[in-house]
Amino acid sequence: MNLTIMEGAYSVCRLAADESIPAWVSGSDFFAVTKTAEELSVVCQAGRVPAGVQSEAGWRLLKVEGPLDFSLVGILAALAGALAAAGISIFAISTYDTDYLLVQADKLAAATTVLRESGHIVRE
Repeated sequence: MNLTIMEGAYSVCRLAADESIPAWVSGSDFFAVTKTAEELSVVCQAGRVPAGVQSEAGWRLLKVEGPLDFSLVGILAALAGALAAAGISIFAISTYDTDYLLVQADKLAAATTVLRESGHIVRE
């Protein structure tokens, strides 16, 4: 797979399930919102998250170059498996066109090395 390291730092936020999607999310170059009965999860640029919001900061974003056909199988498994074997945790997001992986910023260099050693191309 071909991956690109996206600019900037990201945060993963947890809001109450009954909250609306906050306005501060929409200013981010990349953001993802997932709502369940238990929570509203938001991923966005770290600088957009207001003080007091429950969040985990310090994530970097890798984009799997797409678009990917829906008939393809094992893409996330191949990427996540290689990283898991190296002890690198991920937060995965899928869109209609492609997949994204978030890794902690202090693990980005190691993740890039692991992915390249697994045969993937990672662009800065």
